Amino acid sequence: MPLIGKNCNELRITDQNKIWRIVYCIDTDAIIILHVFQKQTQKTPKEIIETCKKRIKLYETLDK
Repeated sequence: MPLIGKNCNELRITDQNKIWRIVYCIDTDAIIILHVFQKQTQKTPKEIIETCKKRIKLYETLDK
């Protein structure tokens, strides 16, 4: 998901009658889970995108 950041992806998981999304980012030595939520629409809600962006920035400040 380049919209969120570099090396960010989305994994979709079907569990019985629900579809879940896991947004994650791959770093050189870690996989950062940014958000997990139930899929209800085709598009990712703006609030979730903004939350993921904030979490990446926080991770980057902790990583240095």
